[in-house]
Amino acid sequence: MKRFRLLMLLLSFSLASLAQQSNYNLLIGTYTNTPAKSEGIYTYNFNTSTGNTKLKSVAKNVANPSYIAISPDKKFAYSVNETGKESSVSAFKYNAVTGGLTFINKVSSEGADPCYITADNDNVIVANYSGGSLAVFKRKTDGSLSSAALVIQHTGKSIDPKGRQQSAHVHMVKFTPDKKFLICNDLGEDRIYIYTYNPKSNKQVLVLKNVLSTTAGTGPRHIAFSPNGKFAYLAHEFNGSITGFYYTNGSLKKIQEIGTTPKGFEGRIDGADIHVSADGKFLYETNRGDANTISVFSILSTGILRLVETVSTLGKGPRNFSIDPSGRFVLVAHQYTNNVVIFKRNKVTGKLTDSGKRIEVAAPVNLVFTK
Repeated sequence: MKRFRLLMLLLSFSLASLAQQSNYNLLIGTYTNTPAKSEGIYTYNFNTSTGNTKLKSVAKNVANPSYIAISPDKKFAYSVNETGKESSVSAFKYNAVTGGLTFINKVSSEGADPCYITADNDNVIVANYSGGSLAVFKRKTDGSLSSAALVIQHTGKSIDPKGRQQSAHVHMVKFTPDKKFLICNDLGEDRIYIYTYNPKSNKQVLVLKNVLSTTAGTGPRHIAFSPNGKFAYLAHEFNGSITGFYYTNGSLKKIQEIGTTPKGFEGRIDGADIHVSADGKFLYETNRGDANTISVFSILSTGILRLVETVSTLGKGPRNFSIDPSGRFVLVAHQYTNNVVIFKRNKVTGKLTDSGKRIEVAAPVNLVFTK
């Protein structure tokens, strides 16, 4: 009898552990100033076995929290407040059990329209799109943010005839896999800035190491690294192309440039987001504009990309997407059709099929998974 009870106890623990591993929080950053009337940051439960979702919490009265970052210890969350010249950055306590966010404080983003945010144990760093700057904020022990410890202003421009490159537009700030450097993509200048990262420093948190010029008029937007840290892939907004690089010790060396739309495509392209699967075998990239597609590439051992397929995202404005922690699903946030489309992902082929599941949420922009 004792042995039976012990086996049942172990079985219950195993089932509880399995259930816990199958359920993750999915935080969704949104625009609150659209006719769709988003309320702020939404937290859903996402089941990685079924793809089912359930709303857990909504952080209300947060203005345009378009992008979100979670602290490494999962105790705090940070969001941009993309509100023009009055833009700011907000800090929250994060309850991983309930999915709830409790406001701590807010500081000026030191630049108009922050569109990307990243956080580590020491700092929160934002990319100010319209302001053309990046800003570093020190994290205090209670999770609150100090005023900016460092602001770096870009001042260049490029050749885009549509007027989106008349000034600098910092679009992404991302740590390299070795955490020694920060990559900063400037869409307005057609440049990639690489900064040496000194997390404990104040005024010397970022020191410029190198600047790379990309193909003029293409608009570098987001960059993704392979899990082994050897390769990086840059998505260009204006033509939807992807540039592949070898990465080593803060240096990027170009190895490939490849398109993501069919020959003869004449509509407007707006390259958006880019991610590599956790196994390092596949890369995904979304295009907005008239395309509204997601492209799948296999990654060869050399880092070279080979197109697998391009499919409709089944919505309009696929701004951001995320591969779920299990690798079974790809979730695509549609800013203009107000939903998140959930695709099943074949881990062997990389291909996507519609699961039929949707999250109906107003103006979704950013999808972040946490335990």
